[in-house]
Amino acid sequence: MSKIAIIVLTIFSLTSCHQPKEQEAKDIKDLSVLTEQYYEDKLKLYPLEATSIGDNRYNDLLPNSGSAKFIKEEHDFYQKYLTQLKTYARDILDENDKLSYDILEDELTMGLEAQKKHFEYMPFDQFNSLPLIMGQLGSGEGMQPFKTIKDYNHWLKRIGAFSVWADTAIANFQKGDQKGIVLPRALVVKMIPQMQNMVVTDPSKSLFYGPINKMPKTFSKADKKWLRDAYNKAILTEIVPTYKKLGNYLQQEYLPKSGNTSGLSALPEGKTMYAFLIKQQTTTQKTPEEIYQIGLQEVARISAVMDSVKTHVGFKGSLKAFFNYMKEDPKFMPYQTPKDVLDAFENIYKSMKPNLKKIFKNMPKTPFEIRQTEAFRAATASAEYNQGSADGKRPGIFYVPILNAKKFNVTSGMESLFLHEAIPGHHYQISLQHENTSLPKFRRFGGFYNAYVEGWALYCESLGKELGLYTDPYQYMGALGDEMHRAIRLVVDVAIHTKGMTREQAINYMMDHEAISTQGAIAEIERYMAFPAQALGYKIGAIKIQELRKKYQKSMGNKFNIADFHDQLLKDGPIPLSILEKKMDAWASTY
Repeated sequence: MSKIAIIVLTIFSLTSCHQPKEQEAKDIKDLSVLTEQYYEDKLKLYPLEATSIGDNRYNDLLPNSGSAKFIKEEHDFYQKYLTQLKTYARDILDENDKLSYDILEDELTMGLEAQKKHFEYMPFDQFNSLPLIMGQLGSGEGMQPFKTIKDYNHWLKRIGAFSVWADTAIANFQKGDQKGIVLPRALVVKMIPQMQNMVVTDPSKSLFYGPINKMPKTFSKADKKWLRDAYNKAILTEIVPTYKKLGNYLQQEYLPKSGNTSGLSALPEGKTMYAFLIKQQTTTQKTPEEIYQIGLQEVARISAVMDSVKTHVGFKGSLKAFFNYMKEDPKFMPYQTPKDVLDAFENIYKSMKPNLKKIFKNMPKTPFEIRQTEAFRAATASAEYNQGSADGKRPGIFYVPILNAKKFNVTSGMESLFLHEAIPGHHYQISLQHENTSLPKFRRFGGFYNAYVEGWALYCESLGKELGLYTDPYQYMGALGDEMHRAIRLVVDVAIHTKGMTREQAINYMMDHEAISTQGAIAEIERYMAFPAQALGYKIGAIKIQELRKKYQKSMGNKFNIADFHDQLLKDGPIPLSILEKKMDAWASTY
């Protein structure tokens, strides 16, 4: 190197050593201001998201999310913040702010890319459905609060925007039809009764009358009267006509034009849409074929473990015969009432509780409840977790659909289901995220990265033995069945959307490889048809977490502490898998 070059390099080094200290302070301060403003603007843009986290400022708003005006606002919002983010010098930020930078960049970029795929042409289905969300909110049992007169007024205003949203949804269905982008017929036939079931002639029989039945005793007689009158009117003149309009359109116009095929590859640009959804839902660069092959390998591996359990209990028939035995033998269906089922889940929680503190350093403060899924949506619902509010006023709720308690099967994987949907799965991850006030709000209350969130929950199923569960071979078989279920998803989801696998072929494949009822298999396969690639995140995320655990156990030896590992996984909130691995590697390198 020449003397001139050395002098120039020295001057640059001295300058760069001096300048960034002021710049660093400015950038860190400005980045927190940017992320705070981003979060605030995002809640205004997506007021239902605000309601879901217990922020009640926008409970009266319902955006017309499929309209051209809203889509432009959404685009401008993402582009504005991406442009501003790029003005910051990432390299001089502290580690927490670097994470914020990377997560926000990913969120904004994916938001802009999603718009190019025109998913608005399929505005809802029997799973991803604002009409169903409205039912949950308006029932008085969901996230929409009904405690004050103001709360009741907020809901009336939100109802007023629902009809406008529905008109736009119909217009978008029509645009999609003109471009050859339509939902499969098997999904549409399920959507029609969902709309029709909301049509009543007596407002007191409506699901939306629930808040009136539960009006606080502190309300005056005059307030109770005008609210009852207002809700009667809203149900009969706004809610019922909107659902009737949606149901009639779906049945009379959309159903005849709906698709005979099952997957996205049959649609114009369908393969491109699916490739994007894989990237979005797995937060990886894996190709459909890579994921398909992982699925086949996992199906084979888990089948071998299942076969060993079958041998252990002394069953002499084939694995499929063993599945049928577990599905049909009356001894595996001991419950008489929904309360019996809910009590069984409570007992699972009680039995594992003493062991939780052995593998977790931090426990959430958010209250937790187990409830039966509401009747109006139970037929198409899976067991699920609804997050609590950060202030602890609304508990985290584990919902269990119980159509017939006498048919509820203990071998369905009750223990693994609880580990996944409730504790330590979604309840721990989401509650600890919301309770962590050191996170910027867009990470504390946002960042639903499917592969992280569902990957964590599936990973939690593998903790059963460490938590004192899976001592019964049939419960362990149920847990293996749940793991197999996620492996099957990798095969059938990709095959449906890229390989021309039909709905019926996918149902048969699922029933050949796990102990699931025909009804259950149909519901699952139709979910993958309605929500392409979403089901891939579970197994891809869990595999990554398990890979990281094994890697650090090997590299850290006796220094590895499982509670510290779990704490490190959870403390920064949901993160794309590629960013998560870099973060975890940095943590492990300090030991």
